[in-house]
Amino acid sequence: MSSPIYAIGDIHGQLAFLEQALAWIEADGGPDAEIVFLGDLVDRGPESRAVIERLIAGQAAGRRWTVVKGNHDRMFSRFLSDGTLHDDQVKSGIGWLHPRLGGAATLASYGVTEAETRPFAEVLEQARQAVPATHRNFLETLPVYEERAELLFVHAGIRPGVALAEQAEDDLVWIRTGFLDDTRPHPWLVVHGHTALDVPCHHGNRVNLDGGAGYGRPIYPAVFEGREVWLLDEGGRMSLG
Repeated sequence: MSSPIYAIGDIHGQLAFLEQALAWIEADGGPDAEIVFLGDLVDRGPESRAVIERLIAGQAAGRRWTVVKGNHDRMFSRFLSDGTLHDDQVKSGIGWLHPRLGGAATLASYGVTEAETRPFAEVLEQARQAVPATHRNFLETLPVYEERAELLFVHAGIRPGVALAEQAEDDLVWIRTGFLDDTRPHPWLVVHGHTALDVPCHHGNRVNLDGGAGYGRPIYPAVFEGREVWLLDEGGRMSLG
């Protein structure tokens, strides 16, 4: 039997849900459990700063925690680095500070308030002063996927039929069309988030762990032993296909 590996989907600034998920994992696998976080740490929820601090502290303490980059993490990082408000993948044209994307909530967690209504240059300058360099470096250096034997952990998904080394970052952090509707087997069971569901779901060739924390729904972590997968809650394991 392979060693279990745990995964946590989109967090979106929901620290209490994250702590609950970590407690369920520890109850199942102990304090040294290996965990992959599928990105979208920030935006919409109220405690993005605390979520990032929690993950940085866990890694610094020697936890076997790997965090992959989500589209919201990238938007936050790009805003800080070069003031980018609009990602070309957002077809509606709304900017990162818009409530639908949730950037203003992230900045508020760092003490930068009313970001939607104040002069942009002022907000950007204050944000750059408020966000610690450790947080900026953490976001900038996140990997875009993590491969583990029969499992591929990635935020949004992959472009089917394209070699892993040739995948575009835009697809890895943003893709929906062309991935969600493809039922063919992949070289791995793809474990992803990004597309919010009411609860995580196994789709045969992929497992979507985004249960909608960005919209106030709990985070249900998963445990994998090879391609076998269970969700966790306070009662322990629940089979997920």
